[in-house]
Amino acid sequence: MSSQKPLCMMPGPTECSDDVIQMMSTKATSHTDPHFAACFRELLKNLKIVFGTSTGQPFVITGSGTLGWDQTCANLLEQGDDVLLLSTGFFGNGFGDCMKAYGANVDKISAKIGETYDMEKVEAALKSKHYKIVAAIHVDTSSGVVVDVEALCKLIQRISPSTLVVFDSVCAAAAERLYFDRWGVDVVIAASQKALGCPPGVSIVMVSQKALETVNNRKTPIHAYYVSWKRWLPVMIAFEHKKPAYFTTPCVQTIMALNLSVRHLVELGMEEVFKRHKETGDKFVKAIRSIGLVPLAVSDNVRTGAMTAVWLPQGIALPDLLSKMLSRGITISGGLFQGHATEYFRVGHMGVSATDPSLDYVDRTIAALNDSLIEAGYNHKSRL
Repeated sequence: MSSQKPLCMMPGPTECSDDVIQMMSTKATSHTDPHFAACFRELLKNLKIVFGTSTGQPFVITGSGTLGWDQTCANLLEQGDDVLLLSTGFFGNGFGDCMKAYGANVDKISAKIGETYDMEKVEAALKSKHYKIVAAIHVDTSSGVVVDVEALCKLIQRISPSTLVVFDSVCAAAAERLYFDRWGVDVVIAASQKALGCPPGVSIVMVSQKALETVNNRKTPIHAYYVSWKRWLPVMIAFEHKKPAYFTTPCVQTIMALNLSVRHLVELGMEEVFKRHKETGDKFVKAIRSIGLVPLAVSDNVRTGAMTAVWLPQGIALPDLLSKMLSRGITISGGLFQGHATEYFRVGHMGVSATDPSLDYVDRTIAALNDSLIEAGYNHKSRL
């Protein structure tokens, strides 16, 4: 095994730029420091650019991506509310479990592995009853499937315009297009450690004014403390005006690092960022197909550019492949999809791996994958 740190090519956490890592080493800084307040203000402003909104309210809170589920459910759901959940994998199912924990009645439409949900079934469900929320995973990291956010929003607006539209975009944010205002999204959940290009530690949720009105019109109190948007909203508004405010102590260094990584994205331009992720995903998939490997995503129309899930060739054991990749200095991941977790592996090619053309991370991963498969006994006529 290489004596150097293995290259993190799993679907999150991902590699970060050197200046972002250096920012994480900033000495102890007060959360009321004027410099931190300026960083936080810039981050909140730029997150609106990333998500394509001028009216959305960002909530940036210390925690992992899953905290966004709790934020959304604790604030928007009351006992007995009806939710339609569209699941394309492991994280869709997990989001549903979170909703049930907050008392929701969850109807679930599940897709087969590598596929997206049937829009005709979604339309029929919307016509059968009124749902307070329709929720979906923008890119489910367990399968590498991306859903059509725009088409789903249009369908909901046509049939049930009062329904709130919620997307978990933890794996999609800054890798797949999402236009919050234009498409009529109400909640987008994200996190710092994937295509946004920062180490883990920050939960990001963008919330529409419609969703905030829903919170204000609750019939029952919010049964949560840390994730209550009513407690966090004054803090976010204060920092938007570069005025420090306190509810709980934020992860100062991680927020400053996230501000820097998001600034890089905005300076590059979001359309260029999306384009580079697609090109990188296409490059990786072309390479694996050339040696006979098959993505889980059944077609390129449902395959994300952020990461790729790949079926293992017959006779290749997942632990053996992961070990051989690690010996070549590359960390990738096994599967997560229920009933298939040991049958495939996953590679992340998002963040700086996609946006910085000077980095050879994807090329190194492709080469290591080819060599690892050969060592494991894979015998395909094509070699990279």
